[in-house]
Amino acid sequence: MSKYITRYGSMRLLGVLATRSEDQYARGDRVVVRTNRGLETGEVLREASENAIKQMKNPSNGQILRKMSLEDSAELERLQDQQKDYFKRSQQIVARLELKMELAEVEKLFGGERLIIYYISEDRVDFRELVKELAAEFQMRIEMRQIGVRDEAKLLADYGDCGKPVCCNTHLMQMPPVSMKMAKLQKATLDPTKISGRCGRLKCCLRYEYDTYVSLKEDLPPSGTEVITSSGRGKILNQEILSQQLLVELESGRRLMLHVSEILTTLDRKSPDYEEQVAEGERLLASVKTDEVEMALDSLTSDVNTGDLSEDDKSRRGKGKRRRRRRNSKGQKKSQQGSSESGAEDKKNTSGGPSSSGNGKKKRRRRRRRSDNKPSQNPEGGEST
Repeated sequence: MSKYITRYGSMRLLGVLATRSEDQYARGDRVVVRTNRGLETGEVLREASENAIKQMKNPSNGQILRKMSLEDSAELERLQDQQKDYFKRSQQIVARLELKMELAEVEKLFGGERLIIYYISEDRVDFRELVKELAAEFQMRIEMRQIGVRDEAKLLADYGDCGKPVCCNTHLMQMPPVSMKMAKLQKATLDPTKISGRCGRLKCCLRYEYDTYVSLKEDLPPSGTEVITSSGRGKILNQEILSQQLLVELESGRRLMLHVSEILTTLDRKSPDYEEQVAEGERLLASVKTDEVEMALDSLTSDVNTGDLSEDDKSRRGKGKRRRRRRNSKGQKKSQQGSSESGAEDKKNTSGGPSSSGNGKKKRRRRRRRSDNKPSQNPEGGEST
């Protein structure tokens, strides 16, 4: 005989229900069940394993009778329409009796054994007269259930601000208490309109990560603590719990966001060992600085050693050397050509200096002779003798 965790009723109660024989059901199957309240319809969630049962607190027991048929579905729709009429008639009776209560929901069980009325009231209500009139009106057993605003949201709400179905109407078996302290620890906005759910109270999801935040905060020194970090001595101003980072103000006034692993030690001025703490912190800081210098030297030596370079670095360095060699060879050729040309010009100037001056004198003498041999003319146009 198998057992299954099944959700049933308007309040979406959870129970561990057994099958009558070797019947097998799958997640999502709509079934007809018998619980301690009577005959109801429910939905199979999963097979009841030992681990799943341990996580449930006081689950109800019962039996799965069968899968819902088409006739059962039609009957359920008829009951849901009938419940709307019951709700209106119940409101009229409450108003006539002038009771200080607000009806939230009316649920009629699938077997018709009883009518459960959920109501909200801040004070105690004497509803004995109301029960008598309702029993005479509907001719069935009446059960009154007082609920809170969270339960009202569980009955009536559909979707939350996140766009998903509300938690209380889906997977929450119990609604844990939520306080403003949880919102402050997670640094959520304190605007009531943004951290309140459909019920008007603080959102249940603020509780989900609270334990994680508490455990992570235990590993961080509190704000205001004096610390010695790898960057120097300073004081913690703020915490980032999830990222495990601290906002530290150094003695120089500089502010840094450091990981908690960069905190070498914490200092407590009220402790009698304060001086020893400072000395130990200075020793750790000097050791860190020494390690940083050694790492820098190691990186420099590794860069100089071409044997440790990658193939790409080697090819780049080889190409650079070849370019420099080409430039040097071109410069040497140009300098040699320039020196040879200047030497040739000097030879020409030194060897051809006197000859060039002698040629100039001969040319001037020839011009004078030609001018002396030309005949002169007198003013009258005749030739002179």
